[in-house]
Amino acid sequence: MIHAAVKLSKSVISLSRTSLVAATSSQPLRFLHDGTNSPSSNPVAVQMINYALSHARSQKSDESYAQGMLILEQCLSTQSSESEGQFAQNSIGTVLLAMSNLLYERRSFEEAIEKLHRVQGLTRSSLGVRVAATEALVGLYLQLGQDDTSSVLADKCLDFLHKDDLRSNGGSKESLIVRAKAVKGLVELVTGNLESAESFFHGVQDIEAWNGTAVLSYGEFLHATQQFSLAKELYQNIIEGVPKNEDFSDMNTLAICNMASDEVFLAATFALGQLESHMGNFCAAEEILTKALTKTEEYFGSSHPKVGVVLTCIALMYRNKARQERSSSLLIQEGLYRRAIEFLKAPPLESKETKLDRGDILALARGGYAEVLCVQQNRKTEGEKMKTWAEAVWSNRRMSLTDVLDISEPSSKVPVIDVRISRVL
Repeated sequence: MIHAAVKLSKSVISLSRTSLVAATSSQPLRFLHDGTNSPSSNPVAVQMINYALSHARSQKSDESYAQGMLILEQCLSTQSSESEGQFAQNSIGTVLLAMSNLLYERRSFEEAIEKLHRVQGLTRSSLGVRVAATEALVGLYLQLGQDDTSSVLADKCLDFLHKDDLRSNGGSKESLIVRAKAVKGLVELVTGNLESAESFFHGVQDIEAWNGTAVLSYGEFLHATQQFSLAKELYQNIIEGVPKNEDFSDMNTLAICNMASDEVFLAATFALGQLESHMGNFCAAEEILTKALTKTEEYFGSSHPKVGVVLTCIALMYRNKARQERSSSLLIQEGLYRRAIEFLKAPPLESKETKLDRGDILALARGGYAEVLCVQQNRKTEGEKMKTWAEAVWSNRRMSLTDVLDISEPSSKVPVIDVRISRVL
C-alpha cells in the first residue's frame, strides 16, 4: 500500500510538471476575458485543468482519476488567496469546479458538493462561475432526491443575480438569469408543478448565448405537456449544436457535473428516443435509444447506474410497442429489466428503505419487471412481491406508478425521464 502511494505520488509530480510546462510553453501567456475590461481567469490554470481532466479520463481508472485530482490540487495551491479580487477568485473557482467534475464522475457526490459550496462562497468571482456551481448543486441534489434543498439553492441563485451588479458581467447578464430561471423550472418539473415551471422558461430560446441545459429543461417541459413537435425541435437542436467539450476559459458558459455538455447531449438523445416512443414511432425510438445506450456506456462505463436508467426506458418502449401492436416481447423485457436492476444496484426486496438514489427509476424497473412475472402463473407470487416494493418506493408527485406503466392508454399525462438527474418528470 505504501509503495503504491509513493509510486502514485511520484507519477503525479511528474505529470504536474509536464502539465505546467505544457501550459506555459504551448502558447504565449495571455489573459482570458469574459466580455469586460478585466481578465477572467488564469490561462495557465485553465490549461492545467484541461490536462488534468484529459488525463483522468484517458484510462477511466482509479489511478488516472487520482492523478488528475492531485494535478488539480497542485494547481489550486498555486492560486492566490480566496480573499483577493475577481481574477484570483475566478481562477480558484474554475479549479474547484473541475475538481467537483472529477469527483462527480467517480460518484463521490458528497465531496463534489463540498467543492461546489466553496465556489458559492467566492463572492467576488464572476457571476458565471457561481451560476455554474449553483446549477450543478441543484442537479446533484435533485439526483439525490433532496428536492427542497434544490429549490432553496435555485431561489438563492435568482436572488443574488438580481441583487448583484450585473453591469460588471458584460452582456452576459440576461443569459445567466435565463439559466438560473431554467434550473428553477427544472426543480418545479421534478416536483410536478407544471404551471409554475412554465413561468421560469420564458426567454430560454431568445437568449443570444444559447445554453444546452436550459434548453433541454424547457424541451422536457414541452414534452411533459405533450407539445411534441416543439419538444422534438429543441431536442434535435441540442444534439446538433451542443458543444462536445467543456470550456473552462469562458466564465459565462461553464457547465459541470450532470449539467455538463456531454451529459446534456446524452440526455437530449435519450429524451428524443422517449418522445418517438410516446408518438408511436417505435422503429425510430429503438434506433435512437440504442444510440443513447451506446453513448452512455462509452462515456460512463458499461455497468454504470445511468446505463440502468437507459435500459429501463428501452424495456418500457418494448412494453408499449407490444401493447399497441398486440404482440409479445416478454423475454426481451425481462432481460432488460434484470440488467437495469443490477446496474441500478437495487436493494433486496426485503429492504424497508424507501428513500433510495434513483428511487423512481428503480421503482419503474421493478414495477415493469413485476408485470412480466405476474403474467406467468408460476412466478406470480414473486411478481406481486416486487410490485408491492415498487409502489412503496415510488415518490413521483405528478403521476402514479400505474399511470406511467399504462402510458399506452389515453392519458393527459406523459412521463419524461431526465437521465441527467435520473428522475421521472
